[in-house]
Amino acid sequence: MRSTIKRLAGAIGKASVLLEAMPYLQAFRGKVFVIKTGGNALSEEAARTQLLQDLVFLQLAGIRPVLVHGGGPEISRAIKAAGGKAKFVQGLRVTDRKTLGIVARTLRGRNRSLVKELRAFGGRTASIDCGRTGILETTRRRVGGADIGWVGKIQAVRPAAIERLLREEVIPVVVPMGRDRQGRLYNVNADQAGAALAAGLKAEKFVLVTDVLGVLKDQKNKRGLIGHLRRSEANRLITRGVIQGGMIPKARACIEALDRGVHKTHMIDIRIPHGLLLEIFTFEGIGTEIVHDEN
Repeated sequence: MRSTIKRLAGAIGKASVLLEAMPYLQAFRGKVFVIKTGGNALSEEAARTQLLQDLVFLQLAGIRPVLVHGGGPEISRAIKAAGGKAKFVQGLRVTDRKTLGIVARTLRGRNRSLVKELRAFGGRTASIDCGRTGILETTRRRVGGADIGWVGKIQAVRPAAIERLLREEVIPVVVPMGRDRQGRLYNVNADQAGAALAAGLKAEKFVLVTDVLGVLKDQKNKRGLIGHLRRSEANRLITRGVIQGGMIPKARACIEALDRGVHKTHMIDIRIPHGLLLEIFTFEGIGTEIVHDEN
């Protein structure tokens, strides 16, 4: 008997992992998870493959995932190839008419690739373009009084088209662009688009998939991952400069999602194999979760 147990130790360990996941599977069945991933996080093929496999697993487990993606590095390369130069003001891409066309083409091309890859893993999925459907109603954004071009500020979310796909057990893969009431197209920050969609869909979770570990106590030396933060604590860490650089808009997107009714938010590192599943279905998790103060 002991020799049999020893021989089956690996399989028994796998069963233990499944049992650990059981209460989470029970709690999250039928819930909406909005997962936003950026262009940097998608650039490594192995990491992208594992993320997409995780999404298909969520779908098979009865969870309703929505994938929102950016395309920053690809867009910047395309602008350079067209003879332009990428410009940013407070993290927002300055977007003239020519740049807007490049943004739209690049995001739509990336979207088609992600849909194709998800289907290859057995996922039921469909592309949905907020710029064409008017899901994200926007107005023109200004920064400090400066006009930064066709950059949209989200005013309203009309998620009916996404909700219809979710009812049909399809993974919506979302192009995060906006449109105003006159039908004009806008470039929209993908983190903010993800947070707005999570709120509009009344999502259980908003997950930001990045290429960094999460919020760290020591940013310079990349040490001390903070696994759990309350909303007010996250705000204090921004003020104190502990959360800095590119993590500021991500933390603020999480805070915005919480303020608009999302239950929990997470920041995870795509470089950790199957990090999405580890964050959702294990007690320890692998990234930083930001929750309501009363949680």
